[in-house]
Amino acid sequence: MRVLLLEDDHDLRHVVARRLRKEGFAVDEAARLVDAEEALRLHEYDCLVFDRLVPDGDALELVARQRDDEDATAAPVLFLTARGAVADRVAGFAAGADDYVTKPFELTELSARVRALCRRRRGLRPSRVRRGDLVVDRAQRAARRAGVLLSLTPKEFALLEVLVDAQGAAVSREELIDRCWDERADMFSNAVNVHIAALRRKLGPPPLIETVRGGGYALDVGPGP
Repeated sequence: MRVLLLEDDHDLRHVVARRLRKEGFAVDEAARLVDAEEALRLHEYDCLVFDRLVPDGDALELVARQRDDEDATAAPVLFLTARGAVADRVAGFAAGADDYVTKPFELTELSARVRALCRRRRGLRPSRVRRGDLVVDRAQRAARRAGVLLSLTPKEFALLEVLVDAQGAAVSREELIDRCWDERADMFSNAVNVHIAALRRKLGPPPLIETVRGGGYALDVGPGP
């Protein structure tokens, strides 16, 4: 799940981005509205986490413009701001915000709210999915095979989630990078190969992840329940 974080406070942005990445999110960072607008033109996001007031304006205006644009992303928006008055919250929701968190805040609550908005972006997916003897629990961020809990890193779980959602269809290397990594990812590195190899080992035999020639990877676990 990919998130765009707009926050002009460098230290706060670093703390929030680090926490979200630790939770398995891919996070692109912006300190100005112009940078956020450029990112929105280049990428599709599952959630936008925007500070209201940044040096070059009010993010409220950007969100309002995005909502008025028929071609704009439908990604949900969470405003992260010190402006917590009722009038400010009402203005945020009127502009198209989906959630509002006032500073100071708990990182655990923020990550939970972001995850909930990301799930909404991807549709009403079941929180618990079974494919053969593989069970993926989105709420617990856990996976089991044949009843055995798998020790997955956040990145490995993110990759597994994308493959499960594809329901056996091939997922390209480029799509995996776009969904599971942020703008710091090197498109020409072997990061995907390394993480897929580690995920294969942890899933154990018989192998579940197929390499699709010219198409990426697919999860072959048979039909669901």
